[in-house]
This record gives sequence, C-alpha cells and structure tokens, in this order.
Amino acid sequence: MLGQAGMAAAAVRYLRSVGAPTVAPPVAGPVEALPPPSLRAVGEDERAPVAPAEFRRVLGNFATGVTVITAPPAEGETTPAGFACQSFAALSLDPPLVVFMVGRTSRTWPLIARAGVFCVNVLAADQAELCRGFAMSGTNKFAGVTYNPAPASGSPRLAGAPAWVDCTIQAVHTGGDHLIVVGRVDALGTSERDGPPLLFHRGRFV
Repeated sequence: MLGQAGMAAAAVRYLRSVGAPTVAPPVAGPVEALPPPSLRAVGEDERAPVAPAEFRRVLGNFATGVTVITAPPAEGETTPAGFACQSFAALSLDPPLVVFMVGRTSRTWPLIARAGVFCVNVLAADQAELCRGFAMSGTNKFAGVTYNPAPASGSPRLAGAPAWVDCTIQAVHTGGDHLIVVGRVDALGTSERDGPPLLFHRGRFV
C-alpha cells in the first residue's frame, strides 16, 4: 500500500510522463472560528432520570486527588479565602491552563472571583485533617495553618503541600449546579517531600 503521500507522488509522476500540466495545490487561507453554540436552559421534561444519590454513589467509584484552592484577601477583606476541591485537572499544555469546579452556592467562590487569582495546593496523604478544615463553612479556615505567598498571585501556598500551581482566572463557564473555572498558570512548583497523594474514594479519604 502506497498511502496517501505515495499515491500523490505516483500521480504526479504519471501526469508528467504523459505531458499533462500539474497544478500546485491551493494555499489554504485562515481558518475562521465556528460560531458559538446556542445555549438554552434544560426543561424539566428533558432532565435525565438519574437520582442525585445514585449519581453520587456511582461516580464515587472514581478516585480523585484532593486540593485546596486559595486566594489572597479580596478588596475589603482581611483574611485569605480557600476551600477543599476534588475537581481539579490540567486542561491545556500550550498555553498552560488548569481547571476546577466549584458549587454555584459556594460562599468562598465570590471571594476568589473578586481576587481574580488563585493557587492550587495539591495535598499529601497525611494532610486529610488540613483538608477537612478547608471543607468547613463559617470558620476561619486559616487559623493555625502555616503558609507563605505564592510568587505570582500572593495566594496562600500551604506548608507541606507536595505541589502548587499559581494562576490567574482566565474564564468561568456554567455547568449545571457548578461553575467551571479556567486558570492561566503563571507559576508552579513542587516541595522536597516525596510520598503518596491524598485521594478521595467512595466518600472517604484513602
């Protein structure tokens, strides 16, 4: 089998042998972006027949890493913001982008949104209690927590976290009862500690 490139070369040789003129392939012009998709609310009669409890039970079989998303004090605030987050992932290599999801009813998210920046702290297996503290609401989550400012955003970099990713908020999209937050990576790094990560599986840390 010649393949497409081989067949093309053979066709050119044949045309030249019979004296037929060859024509250079047209130069492709710029690719125009497709129009954005139309968006509309999902009607009640269109909702999938999946109970939230069953959704949570089945998806709980997928183990996730655990992070704490932090941000410096927003204007008018005196303390940093932070919350425990399982839904963090790398999104793009070029440009470097990451993504996390946050509930639309979160009280911490508006503070992070106002700051416009955030730092992802990847937690180690022995940092479950630290994570629990950031999962609570209505408390000073940074009380007794050691941290230093991330180099680009000034967001808290938690002591003992094996890795951190310092970001600027690039875009926010809606996704049902959550928001999808895209961050542009401005700086990142790892600590010297080596060990297993903190994982969440079937409703508990593992």
